[in-house]
Amino acid sequence: MLAVEPGLQTAGLGRAILAEAEKRAKEVWGVASMRMTVIAQQEKLIQWYERRGYTKTGLTRTFPVDTGVRTPLRDDLHLVLFRKRI
Repeated sequence: MLAVEPGLQTAGLGRAILAEAEKRAKEVWGVASMRMTVIAQQEKLIQWYERRGYTKTGLTRTFPVDTGVRTPLRDDLHLVLFRKRI
């Protein structure tokens, strides 16, 4: 999971973390692509990942719920699967 404190979100920190993760995945593990899931309702975040080359695969996943930790405030959450060749 990746998250950047809201007050730091325009400082390029998320972009730097993502770029380093992609670099290391390619160099250390020799992977050719990255996959990730994003909460479907996070439209601005989805647009952010799309600007960085991630594309929707057309697949979705159920949002994981652990009521022992926290109950979601919405019952329509689901995840969208993205992929990027690196």
